[in-house]
Amino acid sequence: MSGGWPGGQACLPAAQMALDLVNNRTDILPDHELELIYHDSMCDPGEATKLLYDLLYTEPIKIVLMPGCSSVSTLVAEAARMWNLIVFSYGSSSPALSNRQRFPTFFRTHPSATLHNPTRVRLFQKWGWTKIATIQQTTEVFTSTLDDLEERVKEAGIEISVRQSFLTDPAVAVKNLKRQDARIIVGLFYETEARKVFCEVFKEKLYGKKYVWFLIGWYADNWFKIKDPAINCTVENMTEAVEGHVTTEIVMLNPETVRGASNLTSQEFLAQLMSRLGGKNPEETGGFQEAPLAYDAVWALALALNKTVAPLRAKGWTLEDFNYNNKEITAEIYRALNTSSFEGVSGHVVFDAQGSRMAWTLIEQLQGGSYKKIGYYDSTKGNLSWYGNDKWIGLGPPADQTKVIEEFRYLSQKLFVSVSVFAGLGILLGIVCLSFNIYNSSVRYIQNSQPYLNNMTAVGCVLALAAVFPLGIDGLHVHRSQFPVVCQFRLWLLGLGFSLAYGSMFTKIWWVHTVFTKKDEKKEKRKHLEPWKLYVTVAVLLAIDVLSLLIWQIMDPLHITVEKFTKEAPKEDLDVLIQPLLEHCSSEKMNTWLGVVYGYKGLLLLLGIFLAYETKSISTEKINDHRAVGMAIYNVAVLCMITAPVTMILSSQQDASFAFASLAIIFSVYITLVVLFVPKIRRLITRGEWQSEQQDTLKTGSSNNNDEEKSRQLERENRELQKIIQEKEERVTELRNQLAERQALRSRRRPSVQNQNQNHSVPSSQAEPPSYSPATDKRSLPASFSNSSNLYQGEGKLSRNNCHNSRLPLLYK
Repeated sequence: MSGGWPGGQACLPAAQMALDLVNNRTDILPDHELELIYHDSMCDPGEATKLLYDLLYTEPIKIVLMPGCSSVSTLVAEAARMWNLIVFSYGSSSPALSNRQRFPTFFRTHPSATLHNPTRVRLFQKWGWTKIATIQQTTEVFTSTLDDLEERVKEAGIEISVRQSFLTDPAVAVKNLKRQDARIIVGLFYETEARKVFCEVFKEKLYGKKYVWFLIGWYADNWFKIKDPAINCTVENMTEAVEGHVTTEIVMLNPETVRGASNLTSQEFLAQLMSRLGGKNPEETGGFQEAPLAYDAVWALALALNKTVAPLRAKGWTLEDFNYNNKEITAEIYRALNTSSFEGVSGHVVFDAQGSRMAWTLIEQLQGGSYKKIGYYDSTKGNLSWYGNDKWIGLGPPADQTKVIEEFRYLSQKLFVSVSVFAGLGILLGIVCLSFNIYNSSVRYIQNSQPYLNNMTAVGCVLALAAVFPLGIDGLHVHRSQFPVVCQFRLWLLGLGFSLAYGSMFTKIWWVHTVFTKKDEKKEKRKHLEPWKLYVTVAVLLAIDVLSLLIWQIMDPLHITVEKFTKEAPKEDLDVLIQPLLEHCSSEKMNTWLGVVYGYKGLLLLLGIFLAYETKSISTEKINDHRAVGMAIYNVAVLCMITAPVTMILSSQQDASFAFASLAIIFSVYITLVVLFVPKIRRLITRGEWQSEQQDTLKTGSSNNNDEEKSRQLERENRELQKIIQEKEERVTELRNQLAERQALRSRRRPSVQNQNQNHSVPSSQAEPPSYSPATDKRSLPASFSNSSNLYQGEGKLSRNNCHNSRLPLLYK
């Protein structure tokens, strides 16, 4: 029987050793002798194709083909099924070869490259990493390995955040890893490309205590010290860059002293192999690491063929009956290989359903320029044997990414306490003002200021100041689950406080404007103030606010939202970033609701300013403090119109936003209370008007009614005098016209006639009006008509009874 052998240096002597031992054993194929026919394909698929056809079409018939490289195995295994040949590889690691539909008769003692992946995933889990990056050379074996790794890490809940690849130049790929903050990096490339990669790693400083590299373990031990003209980094640069990296390597030599099927231990096998190599340096001998696999491959094949003897004899066949059309013998060999299980020099030999070898994985770490074994992993049992000698540049394994620490921003407690003190004093002032107004409600002066409306103003101010406290409460004081309740308190206290305080002042100024800017006949009808109408107006304003707030809270209730800011690096040299967070009260359509509320309140504020300006010169005893109300409205409107947009802009700055909003509330309330109530308190104290309603009535009697009657009488006299002045002005205009006609007549007379007329008396038809004096300027007007302002007083003066009655008859002369 014969076997084809395309390739190998150290593997060929190892296979020949196994073949010699098999042929010398009487318990294995005693009636058969195995023959090894070998050729070196140099891992070239084209050359392998030529050798394959030479082997197939030359005697003797081959029963199994044993390629080495993955590229050659792919070609041979895909074609071999056409000749019903078993393909058995000792050095192919490509994951693509595990495809049973494409390679139905393929087996290998070299584990698949994907066998590294369970070990890598186990290490990721051991060190607590959930985010990795990969960089690969663009070849089929590495692409397939990476696809398998991606599936495995996904099942383990690990994310591949960055995936880079390159063909020949890895510079751009390494820069991308650096830019995307890759920390745990799996590298899949051949040894020559590994030197290129780590030269770029050194240039980009992608190494050190923050980074861990995972590489393939079948490189030469001094691969990074080999001079390579393709890179421009020194050996020192490369040694510095590769320090601390971790490798995973399939265990190709049994670490235990166990005699297997060949009756050799792994160390005895190495000694015999070295003698066959003639003392060659193992590091310079190709395939030296895979030699135990080649040795065990021959033994696996021999044991499998030995298994087929009895089943074939039962069917009347022998192995010598095999030909390229005999599927039954091929099927028996397949079954025998598929159930193989023995101890070899490379470890326990067993195959999975895809024909791939199941083996242990060796884990090593480069420490101080040399590789140290730090553990083994048995993927079949999921058992990790750990030595505990792993060494790190920092305090321990680095983080898989820059650790982000979430840190909530809270309001400055000094600011909160300071503002709360002022708010508390304001509440105390409001209570004092309210108590004063209630206690002195029977005083006439207080009664004329509509004390119930002032009481509403004081209550509204207290509620607005009370809203300062929930404005300053955040996650530092209450649990997140309770924060929406704080949001509700903010909204309702501010809304109700504004409605009561501003609504009562607005009602006063509205009534004054309505009464004193109407026509006279309508004004008389509305002179009598009906307080219930004022209270209804305030109630309407309050009901609008309550209704709008209820609709808001039912349809789109307030809840807590968290705003994230740009990450910040701490001052210390730590591999962490601070993620500032800020809690807000918000709703799904917050901007819409704020637009409605601000629009309605803004219109009220603007209208209040207008009414206060229009009524600034009006005086009435029914509401004797409306000027103070107007001043308070000015201040409240200005502060509110500035505060609302500014707080929206400063919402991301908790201290500035709180300070601006709370101080605006405090100043508005203080100004309102001081302007409305302090003058009343001062008047009652300085004038001693602390009398009760009964005392005030006894002392004043009906003085208030008399004053009103006098006021109405003066207004009637004023209207009569205005009519008289209008009549006299018409008379003056007529007389001026007559004077103008006479002067025009004189100017047409001749001088001589004028002299004669001077010696005679003037006819009665041309007589000068009374008070005309010849001694005066003949062309000047009489003194009584020269200035009408001397005869008549203006409307304003007549209204004050300054018209002299003695001058009125002169207008009729």
